[in-house]
Amino acid sequence: MADIQNLKKIATQIRRDILRMVHAQNSGHPGGSLGCADFMTALYFNILDHNPKHFDMDGKNQDIFFLSNGHISPLWYSVLARSGYFELSELSTFRMINSRLQGHPTTHDNLPGVRIASGSLGQGLSVAAGAALSKKLNNDPKIVFSLHGDGELQEGQIWEAAMFAAHHKIDNLISTIDYNGKQIDGPVDEIITLGNLKNKWESFGWNVLEMNGNDMEDVIKIVNHAKTLTGKGKPIMILMKTEMGMGVDFMMGTHKWHGTAPNDEQLQNALSQLEETLGDY
Repeated sequence: MADIQNLKKIATQIRRDILRMVHAQNSGHPGGSLGCADFMTALYFNILDHNPKHFDMDGKNQDIFFLSNGHISPLWYSVLARSGYFELSELSTFRMINSRLQGHPTTHDNLPGVRIASGSLGQGLSVAAGAALSKKLNNDPKIVFSLHGDGELQEGQIWEAAMFAAHHKIDNLISTIDYNGKQIDGPVDEIITLGNLKNKWESFGWNVLEMNGNDMEDVIKIVNHAKTLTGKGKPIMILMKTEMGMGVDFMMGTHKWHGTAPNDEQLQNALSQLEETLGDY
């Protein structure tokens, strides 16, 4: 289990991986990936009870994670590789034909760490709720985690799953929303306003926490607090404030890097802002 300083170093290296992967194919989604790097690093290197060397689709007696906003796949692939699910060198195949590392995660090539295909937004909460209910029915004490985009909340299926999880008291589920306020077409509030998300999720019967997703200490604190709320009759939602493009000055504060790859000059500028801490793949 990595300490805070090591977690920060891992997150920085993962940001380098994201940029290099997306640049190499001139395709991918760096903005949200960079923004969620601290959270995903904390999850896989400090919080999850998981065994990368013994992955299976059932995940019995392990915590399991579902990425619903599958377009931030370069982040997830880097985290999975650097935590031991597959060889780091495979990151160089990102988005190539016949690669296991497609633009959105898939399952047909049996990539360790991935249990569902994702990227069709809105579906991940339903899957996570079902998996968590399965764990309860099988007396498996472990927790199911999921991550979602804020723009994804414009999908109706999210709210069906929210009602289902609360109705069935699925209290071994901790979901997180990447609340960066931006989606591919612009600011979320200009596309479809989400309103008061804390009040909404509470009214749907969830326990709701808030955290700064770009503050490693706060991520560890709040997610561990969320774990103490499991088993109390309600699913848990964390509203996680992040900055899209976090760590790269010219990518922050705009939705334009949601799905745009940096060119050669931009890549070098970005990498100069992120120290190579663990060695590039």
